[in-house]
Amino acid sequence: MTSTSDSQKTPVFPLLPMKRVAAIDLGTNSFHVVLADLFSDGHYEIVDTLKEMVLLADDGDLENLSESAMDRGIAALKKIRALCDGQDVERILAYATSAIREAKNGGDFIQRAIDETGIKINAISGLLEAELIALGVQYGMKLGKKEYMIADIGGGSVEFIIADQQEIKALDSRKIGVARLTADFVHHDPVEPEEIREMKAHIANELLPVVEAWGERKNSVLIGSSGTMQSIAAMILFKRNKDIPITLNEFEFTKKEFTELKEEIVNANRSKREKIQGLDEKRVDLIQAGVVLVEEILQTFGAKAIRISSQALREGILIRYMKKMMKAEQPLITEKDPRRRSIFQLARKCNWHEAHSRHVCALSLQLFDPFRDALALTDMDRELLEYAAILHDIGYHISHSSHHKHALYLILNADLKGFSDEEIQIMAHVARYHRRSTPHKRHELYSGLPRQVKKRIKKLAGILRVADGLDRSHYQNVKSLQVTMEPEKVTIAIHTQSDPELELWGATRKSELLAKKLKRTVEIVEAIG
Repeated sequence: MTSTSDSQKTPVFPLLPMKRVAAIDLGTNSFHVVLADLFSDGHYEIVDTLKEMVLLADDGDLENLSESAMDRGIAALKKIRALCDGQDVERILAYATSAIREAKNGGDFIQRAIDETGIKINAISGLLEAELIALGVQYGMKLGKKEYMIADIGGGSVEFIIADQQEIKALDSRKIGVARLTADFVHHDPVEPEEIREMKAHIANELLPVVEAWGERKNSVLIGSSGTMQSIAAMILFKRNKDIPITLNEFEFTKKEFTELKEEIVNANRSKREKIQGLDEKRVDLIQAGVVLVEEILQTFGAKAIRISSQALREGILIRYMKKMMKAEQPLITEKDPRRRSIFQLARKCNWHEAHSRHVCALSLQLFDPFRDALALTDMDRELLEYAAILHDIGYHISHSSHHKHALYLILNADLKGFSDEEIQIMAHVARYHRRSTPHKRHELYSGLPRQVKKRIKKLAGILRVADGLDRSHYQNVKSLQVTMEPEKVTIAIHTQSDPELELWGATRKSELLAKKLKRTVEIVEAIG
């Protein structure tokens, strides 16, 4: 029998990462970023992290972001951008939650982020936020087959999840975050008993829909994630005379321990709260509402203990992106029509943003039909608008900042089958003008086109611009729309899944060209009922 020496063994090569990405959680109170290497076997490794407290709602106004709040946010994003550049990050995934999603000027902040840092922010709904949090918790905690309730407390909202290790069973999002509660109910220092009673009544009322849906799914252990929950855990560790571990993940404390801490916090003024070990100084003004909220959640759902998850939204963003990367490549469309086949082949070749592009396409066609006669358009125009909408964002394949111009170039040079040169010119220019400047004679490629072609481009681009604005979040928030045509005004009423402010902002600021072509003012509003 012979043995094999170490030098004769088959060499083992290390698994190399597929990509280095950054996941940014732009919350109401803080911006967190995680830099991670993603691997083909489905795991990730953290490279670096950064947390910046921004307190977007520090003035108590959740309807509008103040200039100072936006400046703090942009300053934080500049630090994050520098970190990403220094660590050779290949993709930045930035997700905004309640404060930016709901603010009437949230779109202005998103535009500033693009212009000043090059970071494109996606504002997500509360339900998608809950889903991403669930993915993060499932990845980082031992849940097994048992169902758990998970509560993630943010500044603007609280996400509730029912999940086991493999499945997400239920999701909900309620607007009872600690910054919101503090602004609405905490007017004295320390908080007064009447303020606590009013706050608890409000929380209980907001939790009613969750109770009605999940009332029978009580669990003795609540899983808690977020800065508020981790701050509570850190304070309890100090009460136990324990040092803070490297990670709070899976750390568990009892309702009794929490109640004792809660009583200390609600009875302490600011100077006393500042001396509580384990409490982040930037949470001193928010923690009273935080512990009242946690107490009400425990009482409502009958939990006797809280277990901490240090994974939440950021980790969920990584998991979701990694799953998309690992998903088997979809076969090319088997359309016999060479026109449609060419369009979808080009879209896939350019790694198109499929969900967004399909949604914008659907919205474009919903707008086209009521405007057809007023704009003197044809079935052929409708088809070209459909294809331009599918392809409007393919320029991201080259760069973000000028992706509309790159879309023009890619469509013009793609050798699309079944189209005339004029049709390709129309599709390419409609896609090019979905953002930024409108058609202008100073644009060389546009100015050389025949007059009638330029007229068609303006009309179709006017529609596409509004449709693209109606998915400004890129998360298909608009579920339906109705168009009302009057002699001097057009009203577009939108039904949304969650807060409509970002879509109203995005579509309104891009409606000027459509209004000009319709010779009517265009008003975009939230549908009633």
